[in-house]
Amino acid sequence: MNPAIALLRPHQWVKNLFVFAGLLFGHAWMDHAKLSAAIWAFVAFSLLASAVYVLNDLVDREQDRQHPKKKFRPLAAGTITVPLAIGLGLSCLALGSVVALTLAGSAPWVFFVYLGLNIAYTFWLKHVVILDVFVICAGFMLRLLAGTVGIGIVPSQWLLLCGLLLTLFLGFAKRRSELAAGEGKKGTHRRVLAHYSAPLLDQFIAITAAGTIVAYALYTVSAETLSLHGTRSLIYTVPFVLYGMFRYLWRLHAGAGGGDAAQDLLSDGHLLGACAGWLILVVCLIA
Repeated sequence: MNPAIALLRPHQWVKNLFVFAGLLFGHAWMDHAKLSAAIWAFVAFSLLASAVYVLNDLVDREQDRQHPKKKFRPLAAGTITVPLAIGLGLSCLALGSVVALTLAGSAPWVFFVYLGLNIAYTFWLKHVVILDVFVICAGFMLRLLAGTVGIGIVPSQWLLLCGLLLTLFLGFAKRRSELAAGEGKKGTHRRVLAHYSAPLLDQFIAITAAGTIVAYALYTVSAETLSLHGTRSLIYTVPFVLYGMFRYLWRLHAGAGGGDAAQDLLSDGHLLGACAGWLILVVCLIA
C-alpha cells in the first residue's frame, strides 16, 4: 500500500459503521435526511480518525520501532517524511471538521469530544491502566451517539448497553494481544502493559464477552423490542453473535488476531460471515 494511504489506516474506517446502528434499529433507513446525515457522519469520523492516527504515529514512532508489527508503519519505518505526515493529518482534520460542522447532523460536539478525547489519550490517558480501555470504548460510543442523537433518533438503552460491553471486550482483547506480542519486554512499546497481566485481562475479557452476549440476548426478547420491531424472532440472531465472539476469542488465543478488530474482521472469513449473516437476518426480520 502507498505509505501515505497506509498512514491514514483506511481499513480502520470499518469501525465507523457504528454510526449506522441507529438507522437500523430505529427503523429510519428510509428517511433520506437521516440517511444522508449518517453517511456524512461516517465520512467525518473517517477523516478525523485518520488525523488522530497520524498524530498517534508521530508521537509513538520511536516506540513503534520496538514492536514486531508496528515497526512497519510508515513513520516508524521511515517510508514517509514527518512534514508530509503532518500535512496529511492537518488536511484530514480540516476536512473532517468542516463536514462535522455542516453536513453530519445536529450534534457536531460529538466529533470534537472525540477529537479531544483522542488527543488526551495519545499524550496521557493511554498510560492509565483500565481507563485506557474505557477511552477506546468511549470513541465507539460517540460514534453511536453521532448516528442517533446527532441525526434525530433517540438511542435505545439496549443499544448503548450492548455497544458499551462489546467495545470494552474489544479493548481488553486488544491489550491482551499487545501483551502477548511484547512478552519478554513488557511495557517497552506500550507502558500501560506493565500494569496488566494475562490472567487479569482474561478475566476482563470473560466478563465483558459474557455481558455482551447476555445483554444482546435479553434485548432480543424484551418487551420494548417486541413492541418496536413487531417480531419475536430476533432471538434467532443470537447464534451469529455467539459464533462471532467465540471466533474472535479463538483468534486472540491462537495468536492470529485480537490486536486490531478492523483488520481481524476484514481478514477472517468466519468473522465476516458471522457479521454478514447477523446483519442479513436482522434486516429480514425487522424491515
